[in-house]
Amino acid sequence: MIDIEAKLSSELGVEKWQVTAAVQLIDEDNTIPFIARYRKEKTGALNDEILRKLYERLVYLRNLEDKKQQVIATIRDQGKMTDALLKQIEEAQTQVVVDDLYRPYRPKRRTRAMIAKEKGLEKLAVAVMAQNLKHSVEEEAAIYVSEEKGVANIKEAVEGASDILAENIADTAAYRMWIRQQFEKEGCLVSEAKDDQAKSVYEMYYHFSEPVSKIAGHRILAINRAEKEKIINVTIEAPEASLIGWLKRQVVHQKNPYTTPMLEAAAEDSYRRLIAPAVEREVRNALTEKAEEGAMTVFGKNLHQLLMQPPIKGQTVLGWDPAFRTGCKLAVVDPTGKVLDTVVIYPTEPQKKIDQAKEVLKKLVKKYGITLISLGNGTASRESEQVIVEFLKEISEKVAYVIVNEAGASVYSASKLATEEFPNFDVGQRSAASIARRLQDPLAELVKIDPKAIGVGQYQHDMNQKKLSEVLSGTVEDCVNKVGVDLNTASASLLEYVSGISKTVAKNIVAYREANGRFDNRKQLLKVSKLGPKAYEQCAGFLRISDGSQPLDNTGVHPEAYDAVKKLLSELGIEPEKLREGSIPVRIEDYAKMAEKLSIGEITLHDIVHELRRPGRDPREDMPKPVLRTDVLEMKDLKPGMILKGTVRNVIDFGVFVDIGVHQDGLVHISQLTNKKFVRHPMEMVSVGDVVEVKVMSVDLAKKRIQLTMILD
Repeated sequence: MIDIEAKLSSELGVEKWQVTAAVQLIDEDNTIPFIARYRKEKTGALNDEILRKLYERLVYLRNLEDKKQQVIATIRDQGKMTDALLKQIEEAQTQVVVDDLYRPYRPKRRTRAMIAKEKGLEKLAVAVMAQNLKHSVEEEAAIYVSEEKGVANIKEAVEGASDILAENIADTAAYRMWIRQQFEKEGCLVSEAKDDQAKSVYEMYYHFSEPVSKIAGHRILAINRAEKEKIINVTIEAPEASLIGWLKRQVVHQKNPYTTPMLEAAAEDSYRRLIAPAVEREVRNALTEKAEEGAMTVFGKNLHQLLMQPPIKGQTVLGWDPAFRTGCKLAVVDPTGKVLDTVVIYPTEPQKKIDQAKEVLKKLVKKYGITLISLGNGTASRESEQVIVEFLKEISEKVAYVIVNEAGASVYSASKLATEEFPNFDVGQRSAASIARRLQDPLAELVKIDPKAIGVGQYQHDMNQKKLSEVLSGTVEDCVNKVGVDLNTASASLLEYVSGISKTVAKNIVAYREANGRFDNRKQLLKVSKLGPKAYEQCAGFLRISDGSQPLDNTGVHPEAYDAVKKLLSELGIEPEKLREGSIPVRIEDYAKMAEKLSIGEITLHDIVHELRRPGRDPREDMPKPVLRTDVLEMKDLKPGMILKGTVRNVIDFGVFVDIGVHQDGLVHISQLTNKKFVRHPMEMVSVGDVVEVKVMSVDLAKKRIQLTMILD
């Protein structure tokens, strides 16, 4: 059997003891964020990204070992296990190889070969395979003609034996593995249009061919979707003649004028009818799986960047959900996220009550001290933006606006969660409130939306949904726990992503808070229904309480380390109450010595000092702030050569979409990111939320396409 821990160590490039420690902690039901943050000593400070990869591979390899045991048991039950086969199964590194080895012993649907075996023709096939017949196959086959068994004549006997030979050849693992490798090395993925004249976004795949070994993941996903929509036919073309030639040479090990022709014909039939179609399916599945994994990684990183965008604190925000016929829904939200007012205005077509809308806006700005307008980028956004810019020029108050990606706002507004949160609001009002709040605190708002609806990936609806959900939930979990959560204000939908907290416990925390008032310290969590000592251990460090009885509760220091902090402050002659004043200038000459004194690890001490120096710090503060606007640009205003600032909205395999304030994101192709080095993936250069300088290359108004470059010189 495979030494799983040694394999993980080699794959991840970390020490085996680190893997052993991480596996043990995972098996003890510790969450990845908890292990990454509070068990650094044990794992040698493995970060959450490596730990997630380790966890995924651990699950795969354990499932692989389970499958091997099942296969071994099944073959043994059949009395067909040999030492050589056992060794091959035990040493197999992938599930595909195990499947290949198991194929001859796996229960099958009734095949032509099975029917031939039922007619007693297996011995004839064995005789031909032995390749030492001294007379014709037909002569040998005559023995097997039997009315009783359903073999009417010699021809039927030979055909039945050929079917058995073809299936035996197809079931030989070594042959399949080699042919699959050749498909991967030398095969070409070919797509042809069903209708050459049909207009579609897939036109580049109407007559397309690319080697299997080189084709990019995003092309695979695009081709799969076009095939699903019945626009193209897809095949893998492999060097058929040479593969059949090779297979014949493997099967025929002794030239015999009587058996060689039949064996060669059986090899050819086996390849065309059984091996090639199955291998083609397997290779395409493997390509899709790899492409999906790549896309999921990109999606996860984009989502991470989006969730980690800095909150805009201390501002009263007007959320604006634009529309035409039904009017624009507005929601005024105070700095704590509370909705103060909602209203509908009709500045857009068909009513175009612009003056009336401006009057409403003036009153709202005056009444609530609005400093920022958060405008959704959906239908009628362009027209709404023009009204906003005109309005801002007419008032004396300083108000800016930001265009917010409203992807998922409509999904949220119609959800059960939104109904619970705003029972008296219609979907438009809920959507406007969400658009405002996702500017104030992107993380707290975006966790309420299914990650697939947020719009920062590619082909997300075509993927394995279970796998995608796991990746995205892991990303959200990592972000929530990196930032920390205010225990007294967090919603249940945010709390359920905190390490160790389930959906039920999240609701129970909110219910406890509503019944008993705000939490004064972390220990009170143990009074929450269904939150036991294990869940407390996992979650406590990630939950923050400001102005509570224990100042450390507003830091990332875990309660298990409070005594160590007390000792440390005593050693340094610092009063614990100093913690309430904010930053503490902790200076330690010898960390190793001090860690030993406090009976904690050196890494833990470094983390504690970091927290004491910047208690309650939000890691999102380091991220680029959104671009605030006061004026408007239209697509027709863009001219080649213009240099603009924009925000990266999405990063995909072949480039980057940048919001430059004209409602149609421009594309910076991967080749236009830099001329200083070769870029394998756009993520090497930029992330979602980055503010970048771009130059306009071309504008196609009809197709609504903007080509940009980041090469400015």
